Amino acid sequence: MAQAPPPPLDPSRPPLIEGFQPGAYHHREEGFADKFMRKTRENPLVPIGCLGTAGVLTYGLICFKRGNTRQSQIMMRARILAQGFTVAALVVGVVVTALKPKK
Repeated sequence: MAQAPPPPLDPSRPPLIEGFQPGAYHHREEGFADKFMRKTRENPLVPIGCLGTAGVLTYGLICFKRGNTRQSQIMMRARILAQGFTVAALVVGVVVTALKPKK
């Protein structure tokens, strides 16, 4: 009697992937601080934009609380510009990462 072919997926064994050897690469878990520093080195303009946005927003709220509505309005408009800079830096970083050749 002929033996039946093995099932396409055997849950008791890991799948065989051509060119992959289990255990050859041990990935170290990356903590929050490590990931933050790596991402900051990859695209330093995003954290700069975030800090700028937060700073302008804070100063605008302080001006609003003090009753200086003219300066507060100027700061809220500056906040929009800072947010736009941050989003643009984020998009550029994503595009550069996508176009970077993989190792």
